[in-house]
Amino acid sequence: LPQHLASLAASAQEETWQSRQQLQAQRQEMARLQEELSRARQDGERWASALQRAQREALEREATRGAEQARQQELIRDMKGRLLELLREKDALWQKTEGIDSPVPSAVPRDPGLCARCHKDFRLLSRRYSCSRLCQGKVCHTCSVDMGKHGRCCLICYQQRHPQAT
Repeated sequence: LPQHLASLAASAQEETWQSRQQLQAQRQEMARLQEELSRARQDGERWASALQRAQREALEREATRGAEQARQQELIRDMKGRLLELLREKDALWQKTEGIDSPVPSAVPRDPGLCARCHKDFRLLSRRYSCSRLCQGKVCHTCSVDMGKHGRCCLICYQQRHPQAT
């Protein structure tokens, strides 16, 4: 019996020793896993922080782009307005200079009640004259020249016929 007890005691010691070795290995594994968990948490916090920073930067870029787009739309609106102003100014200047530089008489207006040159209405007291030269338009007294027995003609036709008179 004492041998049997010694053998059991040795066996128990061996099992105890193995259990302690396993326990120590499991503790080391648990320490390693806790360290990995800690690193993973730190990485997760860094990634979350980087994500928040990237989202904040994206929102700032979007706001900047929106402001830039609004500014560009305002600029386009201003440029269109300026273009309309310039077109109106061009038209006004063109109307003022229509016929000054043009050696060819302009076409007769569609409205026979208007002077072909200045577009004034013919009234009871303002007589209309038919141009006896190139254009055959109806002109008022102010826009025509007396040609004597040849009748009256518009100023442009007269200037073409008599360039020295200008």
